[in-house]
Amino acid sequence: MRAAWDGLDARKVWDSHCHLAGNGDSGGGIRLGPAMQSMRNPMQYARRLFFTNAACVRDETGQVDQSYVERMRALTDGMPQGVKLLLLAFDASVTTAGAVLREQTSLYVPNSYAAQIARRHAQSFEWAASVHPYRRDCIERLEAAVAQGARALKWLPATMGMDPASALCDPFYAALARLDLPLITHAGEERALLGADAQELGNPLRLRRALDHSVRVVVAHCASMGRNRDSDRGGYGPVVDNFALFARLMDEPRYAGRLYGDISAMTQTARAGAALAQVIQREDWHARLLNGSDYPLPGVFPLYSVGYLAELGYIEKSAAPLFKRLREHNPLLFEFVLKRSLRSGGKRLAAGVFETRAFFDKRALPA
Repeated sequence: MRAAWDGLDARKVWDSHCHLAGNGDSGGGIRLGPAMQSMRNPMQYARRLFFTNAACVRDETGQVDQSYVERMRALTDGMPQGVKLLLLAFDASVTTAGAVLREQTSLYVPNSYAAQIARRHAQSFEWAASVHPYRRDCIERLEAAVAQGARALKWLPATMGMDPASALCDPFYAALARLDLPLITHAGEERALLGADAQELGNPLRLRRALDHSVRVVVAHCASMGRNRDSDRGGYGPVVDNFALFARLMDEPRYAGRLYGDISAMTQTARAGAALAQVIQREDWHARLLNGSDYPLPGVFPLYSVGYLAELGYIEKSAAPLFKRLREHNPLLFEFVLKRSLRSGGKRLAAGVFETRAFFDKRALPA
């Protein structure tokens, strides 16, 4: 555990992918969609229970939102002083005409709530806004979020129902580029929140439009799950792994300095295959990779298998018992130390992958 922090400045370590959630009982405006609250939709209902259990949420009336935040603060207390979490707001699903689809929205976490929590606990948290580009006032919302200190913008296209390749996004992209606010967007298959459930919107190639508008784009999870059509080869191109499409974009020289990947969730069993090995071994990518935990998912025990990672050779088998105990104690610390311990092809992730603050904060660090 000590070795995991060797060579790192904790003040520069920001977890770039932490979900803020709850049920709205704090009055902060969080809303859960009907499917997340009804056993008539067993898959979504079960997902909500998994997430709240992983976050050690208290079910008492008026305690859900508060206990979710308290748990994150407690976990950061187990990290060296200076480490922060980037809390992600989450906008609603919106039609192309700008109407909010409340029934189709799985989770809504308003920017105002995320900003409030980050402001109240500034020693532990920063925050990222979420604005749907089809909203008629999307640019005004974006500018307001930047004024309140948002460090990035978060999208989940397959759930929120926006097409990153649509011309409707062009004015929004222009504003993002003008404000130099990075876009953290999910790509690849989405399983956690269904919403619009339009998996084709997670095709990494759809992000070319944002990149061509000079937006800094962070592809969440490096698009390391699922398959999509290779639209570079036409409307009837072959269906290939999303990660292969992400890798193609990463290797295009024109996107250097614009395209990045976050490695959140990549140690989950469903993702810990060839994509994770390539991310570790591609040292030429490391300056463009950002660490994130995808909290609260590290606390969903069935999603991870320490034994499987040891079998694949990513970690020493002798270390597996430590990781299992560490996960029960502090899932955020477990996820961090695990990634710092990964090896593949004799290589490891560079320290800069974990020192993400400079990407989100261009101001000089305090002495």
